[in-house]
Amino acid sequence: MSKDKGFVTEITPQSEDFSKWYIDVIKKAELMDYSPVRGCIVFRPEGYELWENMQRELDAKFKETGHRNAYFPLFIPESFFQKEKEHVEGFNPELPWVTEAAGEKLEERLAIRPTSETMFGHMYAKWIQSYRDLPLLINQWANVVRWEKRTLPFLRTSEFLWQEGHTAHENEEEARQETMQMLEVYTNFVEDFLAIPVIKGEKTPSERFAGAVDTYSIEAMMKDGRAVQAGTSHYLGTKFAVAFDIKYLDRENTLQFCHTTSWGVSTRLIGALIMVHGDDRGLALPPKVAPTQVIMIPIGPAKTREQVVGKVDELYAELKKAGVRVRVDDRSDVSPGWKFNEYEMRGVPLRLEVGPRDMENGVVVLVSRITGEKRIVKQDDLVQEVQNMLAETQSEMFERAKAFRESNSRSVETLDEMKAFLEEQRGFVEAGWCGSAACEKQVKEETGATSRNIPFKPASEKSICLVCGDAAKHTVVFARAY
Repeated sequence: MSKDKGFVTEITPQSEDFSKWYIDVIKKAELMDYSPVRGCIVFRPEGYELWENMQRELDAKFKETGHRNAYFPLFIPESFFQKEKEHVEGFNPELPWVTEAAGEKLEERLAIRPTSETMFGHMYAKWIQSYRDLPLLINQWANVVRWEKRTLPFLRTSEFLWQEGHTAHENEEEARQETMQMLEVYTNFVEDFLAIPVIKGEKTPSERFAGAVDTYSIEAMMKDGRAVQAGTSHYLGTKFAVAFDIKYLDRENTLQFCHTTSWGVSTRLIGALIMVHGDDRGLALPPKVAPTQVIMIPIGPAKTREQVVGKVDELYAELKKAGVRVRVDDRSDVSPGWKFNEYEMRGVPLRLEVGPRDMENGVVVLVSRITGEKRIVKQDDLVQEVQNMLAETQSEMFERAKAFRESNSRSVETLDEMKAFLEEQRGFVEAGWCGSAACEKQVKEETGATSRNIPFKPASEKSICLVCGDAAKHTVVFARAY
């Protein structure tokens, strides 16, 4: 391939094949590569830096709310899973087991961690003795394994990275407050940091986390109209406390079971980020999460190169000092046009161009990846202008994603209306539901859509079930999902 060939010509248009577009983009932007193990990927530096930026922001939010980090084992004894029946039934199809080690058969099989409620439960039973030990608020950053039959990089892989919070409380009220607090933390993070609008709500019983009393989620719409569950928070009641004997002496010196919660987000957020904001030119990264916020490209003839690069280095130092994540591409063996294409494809929010004429006039050119707007700004005002444009870009990306979701959502009264909408276009459907598992199952069988959640703030309150016509107990958002 010649160095001046634009990457964008090798990206399948979204309208032609969205899945192919997604794979083209993550490969060409060097976010990942396939590993020799089925269903597993290698995070390349460009992709892992996205996760590091997310991790840094979330970790600070967790610590602000009183949580501390710890690390628990990757291997979980089989007997732990037998203690909470619903939990093992929910995860058993996806569990890989270790049966031999050091050439000998193990006395007890060990599961490779799919989630850690059981391990936390075992340890919490040892650590919690009295109400003085509560609340216990622990998070861990870890990898987990769920042996998926169908995989898609970042969104669904056999091994993935995540954080899982596990907390223990004196009573239901405190545990439920924790559950909702963490859902709010996730909502603020995804909307403010990733510029992805979400719908907050409660999962239906069939979609609850295995072993939970109640599960709450935030749901995001991708550009193909499908949903991604962007985060979940679970109130576990005393189910795991009873299973693992997590008790405490209360203020009246009576033994009580703890109320527990768990909550998590994973590297599927990287997939969501790409699918919400990307376009036919490639990635489009919100400034707050972008590994590189500004790419600086010196332009002009060879005879002025040294002088221009010197000015670029000077401006680079100013931006760096101000906390902007900035890089310089001063390679002379590829053209500026090739560089423009490459960094557009990689989703860098702002491009900064400096040529000899710009130097004479004391200005630079800033170009937005999202709007294509070119802004000529004084070099003396550069830091402030860059910060302003980054903030505008972050806000613009959120508003665009929100407008897209709204234009691809429909309120319906009947299953036939829902089918007609999903045949015309993919998107979110808001409908009434009587609460019957049979009606929910029929929706899935006839449309391929699942209940995403029962939104806290539906666009409209529905009065009849879309399937059976009986009185609706809930207004539900349905969608086909990843």
